Amino acid sequence: MTGGASGIGAALCRRFAQDAPTGITVADKNLKGAEAVAADIAGAMAVHCDVSDPDSIAACIAATTDRFGPVDLYVSNAGIFDGGGPIDAPIDSWTAQWDINVMAHVHAARQLLPSMLERGDGYFLITASMAGILTSPGNAVYATTKHAAVGLAEWMSITYHGQGVRTSCLAPLGVRTPMLEQLGDPDDERFASVVGDAAAPEDVAELVVEAIGDERCLITTDDQAGEWMRRKVTDHERWLAGMRRSGVTLG
Repeated sequence: MTGGASGIGAALCRRFAQDAPTGITVADKNLKGAEAVAADIAGAMAVHCDVSDPDSIAACIAATTDRFGPVDLYVSNAGIFDGGGPIDAPIDSWTAQWDINVMAHVHAARQLLPSMLERGDGYFLITASMAGILTSPGNAVYATTKHAAVGLAEWMSITYHGQGVRTSCLAPLGVRTPMLEQLGDPDDERFASVVGDAAAPEDVAELVVEAIGDERCLITTDDQAGEWMRRKVTDHERWLAGMRRSGVTLG
């Protein structure tokens, strides 16, 4: 579980623990935060993991395998939110988000897919965002990288499902995490018009467990998101016009 020290990641670790797995690795760049979460879970292990570094991902997976055995479920949850438009966002911001929001999933898949395919069993959960299906007003960097994450998850689901390796893509709208609260007040009406009715991380964790049980690929967290997705598909130009009028900038 990358990004396991807080927010959705921490809630998922605690929820998965209720099903008595063989073991849980709480991985995060914030090792102290990961250790705090792991301390609440019997048999859990905390590992430092910088998902922008493929060697760090490999070391995290190796430590997990050494402690618990083959990885059955890999949750690629770490992500960052930064940037702006193509003109004003620094290239370093594009590079950092591409490395963390996209390539971290790729590096994990390259590490784990060979053994999962050989066993004919395994599961990936990729945390993207509704920004990867709709957009993120004011932040082209985040929207672009999250679109890529959704595309990767869909491709993996199509390609490997028949070989026993399942993929789910978590695409939350608004969730009450430190990342969201840095952007605005989830209870503000104008802010909520873009991020929806912000959910608690614990509620998202329940939705994820249910979706994994059903082997569903796309996991959404807000009924409003479904309505916006339908509008985008059925009348794309009208949807674009509505987004232009939103008047709320994220990032």
